[in-house]
Amino acid sequence: MAMVDIHRADPTRIFVTGLSAGGAMTSVMLASYPELFAGGAIIAGLPYGSASTIPQALEAMRGAAAFSAEDMGDRVRHASDHDGPWPRISIWHGSADATVSSTNADAILAQWLTVHGLEPAPDASEQIAGHRRRAWNDAAGHPLVEDYRIANMGHGTPLATTGPEACGMEMPHMLEAGISSTRRMASSWGLLDAGTERKFAQSLGKAQKGAAGLPVSRISRLEEWPGEPPRPKASGKAGVEKVIHDALRAAGLMR
Repeated sequence: MAMVDIHRADPTRIFVTGLSAGGAMTSVMLASYPELFAGGAIIAGLPYGSASTIPQALEAMRGAAAFSAEDMGDRVRHASDHDGPWPRISIWHGSADATVSSTNADAILAQWLTVHGLEPAPDASEQIAGHRRRAWNDAAGHPLVEDYRIANMGHGTPLATTGPEACGMEMPHMLEAGISSTRRMASSWGLLDAGTERKFAQSLGKAQKGAAGLPVSRISRLEEWPGEPPRPKASGKAGVEKVIHDALRAAGLMR
């Protein structure tokens, strides 16, 4: 709230997103401080409350344990005194992710559908550039929860480096997928002016019938999961383990 007060930021336009460990941190931020965020995007992350020790966190990365949707939702509801309204949620995960199992995306989805009081069946389901998108909407038709599963993509953030969605460049954990998560988040959250929105809608209409306009936005991005090249700079086993421990503590996954 200090940043809102100092810079007179619009509190209804504050969002958070992160990849991998940053996705786990995003889950923590959205559950612990839901009143501060209009929404957030969890990319290849973990659901809130999935681990309290290092072994549990590493096990969660390999695959989400059996869960009750109601229990997952309670973990968020009990994380703060907040009783709604809840942040809008965007979930992104590659189907070929060998670092963080996509079963975690299933758990995140169940967690937030329960928190929002939404039914399991989506209001919309479509294929975009070969990837599945599902959405659960509010009464006005705006998505409260979106779930993107990126076909054949490994561990990273999906990019479109060419075409009307072009945004960013390929590098470790920034992966060409023919779809830009950044543009689509920004479009869904209404973070760009109408002129830019129309421009992208017109461009996409020519290239991909039925796709939504995708404006660019500046969105805060949290750190990737440590221990993967080229992130860790510490040498030796102890150094890498320290990086992992520090990141898990920062994500609220261990004390």
